Amino acid sequence: MKLIVKFNLVFIAVFLIGLGIAAHVADQLLQHNAREEMLHSARLVMETALATRGYTSTQVGPLLQTQMKYGFLPQSVPAYSATEVFNGLRKKFPEYAYKEATLNPTNPRNRAVDWETDVVYQFRNNTDHSEIIGERDTPTGRLLYIARPIQIRDAACLACHSTVDAAPKTLIDRYGPANGFGWKLNEIVGAQVVSVPTDVPIQRARTAFRSFMLSLAGVFVFVAIVLNVMLVYMVIRPVSRLAKLADQASLGNTDVPDFHVRSRDEIRMLADSFNRMKKSVVQAMKMLEES
Repeated sequence: MKLIVKFNLVFIAVFLIGLGIAAHVADQLLQHNAREEMLHSARLVMETALATRGYTSTQVGPLLQTQMKYGFLPQSVPAYSATEVFNGLRKKFPEYAYKEATLNPTNPRNRAVDWETDVVYQFRNNTDHSEIIGERDTPTGRLLYIARPIQIRDAACLACHSTVDAAPKTLIDRYGPANGFGWKLNEIVGAQVVSVPTDVPIQRARTAFRSFMLSLAGVFVFVAIVLNVMLVYMVIRPVSRLAKLADQASLGNTDVPDFHVRSRDEIRMLADSFNRMKKSVVQAMKMLEES
């Protein structure tokens, strides 16, 4: 087997091993970055909802206290405001979702569905959990969600949610007496849930992965060509020429020319050794002929 064939087989084997390691590391890194991007988007939405709730609670609600005596205004409820603001956002980003999923809500649209109920009970069973992250499949694709517990920490909330008798009449007139009551202080009654799509970030990660691997393969081809050219011109050709001269000298040809190279490397050392050996052989043959 020729030297260049051996070199290329070793080079390809090393490249394939390196390519496999690089592919694994790059895929894991890109998938991790894609997930972090999704979590960042979800947390941004969550913080926006919390800011809306705070604004409604501290600034909008007090302004509507007088009107609330004549008719219940849902705009005074932080959960309602946060949901409405996000519904406006969904007109441009329909794949995103925000819901204040509650087990026993006053507003029916906030009622938790099956998987949301499971999340709420996870918070109830593990009160030290402040956030739950998960993924689920939907008809529109896979979604990543972040959930945070809704816990009654302010006794003022119980004015509308403790008992039917204690609730404002305008609230009963709007939503009825069947739902949204029986809440207790420090009880976890629901969960804020933000869902973001995974398709776009994952697709971007896959595209980046393919581009990286194609670039790496291109670099390999370029390096392989350069190394093969260098190997041919710097090693194989000089060694082949030297082998032919040595073969002629071994057959007794004393007119074999010296082998000269301009480089100052191992090939130069080999050429100098050949030239000295050839001169020694020629001198030895002349001495034999004279004797």
